[in-house]
Amino acid sequence: MDARFDGRTVLVTGLGVSGRAAAQVLRDRGAHVVTFDERAAEADVADAAALVAGGLAGADLVVTSPGLAPSHPVLAAARERDVPVWSEVELAWQVRVPRDGGGGEAAPWLAVTGTNGKTTTVGMLESILRAAGRRTLAVGNVGTPVVLAAVDPALEVLAVELSSFQLHHTHSMAAQAAAVLNVAPDHLDWHGSLEAYAADKGRIFERAQVACVYDASDPVTEHLVREADVEDGCVAVGFTLGSPSVGQVGLVEDVLVDRGFARLRHTHAAELGTLADLAQLAGPSGVVPPHVLRNALAAAALALAHGVEAVHVRDGLRAFAPGAHRIVTVGHVDGVAYVDDSKATNAHAASASLAAFEPASVVWVAGGLAKGAAFDELVRARRDRLRGVVLIGVDRAPLREALARHAPDVPVIEVDAGETEPVMTRAVDSARRLAAGAPGGVPTTVLLAPACASMDQFASYAARGDAFAAAVRALGGADDAGRERPQDGRP
Repeated sequence: MDARFDGRTVLVTGLGVSGRAAAQVLRDRGAHVVTFDERAAEADVADAAALVAGGLAGADLVVTSPGLAPSHPVLAAARERDVPVWSEVELAWQVRVPRDGGGGEAAPWLAVTGTNGKTTTVGMLESILRAAGRRTLAVGNVGTPVVLAAVDPALEVLAVELSSFQLHHTHSMAAQAAAVLNVAPDHLDWHGSLEAYAADKGRIFERAQVACVYDASDPVTEHLVREADVEDGCVAVGFTLGSPSVGQVGLVEDVLVDRGFARLRHTHAAELGTLADLAQLAGPSGVVPPHVLRNALAAAALALAHGVEAVHVRDGLRAFAPGAHRIVTVGHVDGVAYVDDSKATNAHAASASLAAFEPASVVWVAGGLAKGAAFDELVRARRDRLRGVVLIGVDRAPLREALARHAPDVPVIEVDAGETEPVMTRAVDSARRLAAGAPGGVPTTVLLAPACASMDQFASYAARGDAFAAAVRALGGADDAGRERPQDGRP
């Protein structure tokens, strides 16, 4: 039992993976748990209005899912009643247990956020920590819920991916080291403004103990570091694709180097690895994309802040393999490559994906839930890559209008959802027809990089990517699918 929760009523809102984990951990600590979810049949309460009218079931605490915006009536009612609202991440921080079951300290957290690159960076970090012999796990917004990892005494250090949603209701976390990779417009429908979104990202730096890691070329992430209230002795470490200054990690020719933590950093840079150690992450052109290098440098800085040696950074980066739905070639049909980057769920990610290809070589499959985003900057920056565009999803209008303004000569086909044949089957068939018009000698790629969330038509970005691959197989591309080496062309 835990005296802080024993006998108290805790309302858990949202019964996704993290919500179920939070409810389990709270019950284990003696709390009376009431669950709310408008769609989950097993929830104790499904009617928000009834829950509010009933005084939130007498809750002493609300632990909320990232799926509920702060404006949701249940959370608004909690604020009005001065009932504390925690994220599952805040709960995890509160219930941490000592490592190895002893009376010592809990496992430190190395935390990562950003509009894009979080999952790749946390995966790289996990690989580096494992290369150093640490008992670790990538948790949080990817993989195991952080609240379950926090109560596992066998873990020595956690690599924690955090979304802006999770950070919004996190109040006391003090990461050993934290990174903000980038900030670009996303989830503005949830946060209300870009400024509020960035501020929630910046919460990851609060109370940081050893290092705050940021993109030295990005004034937004640098500003978040400067504004953070950190522990005495915590340092700011920037990552750069150029030669690093003191207090940075960066790149000298083809060598990743450290001048943020190295003992002789004022006069020398310590080698961390080379581009050859990241060869498995090369894009379609055989070159490691710039955003992948930034992810690797951020992961290296976080691991170094934890005390990992440079040799383990190299070994961990060599061992890292990218996840599914990140620039994976799923087949070839009639000389055209079909590439799944369904994880590109916002404009910033789709821009990085398109940048990995040659000019005038891409038939772009895009669209879904725009989340309040605009696409003018994306189309303006990447119109030179486009040979044609196929639009899917409920929010086609913002993409259509951006293409009309900035790429009026690029042919566009829109695929409605209302027909009997699956939407992705029709989208891939439309893309095939656009690709067939490419002049001889020009390598063409059909690229699924939607720049939007998937939940309007698919259960997840993974389901969307799987549907794309299945449609390609139906065209006759199955002989190539699965034999291509996955290539990470975006965060």
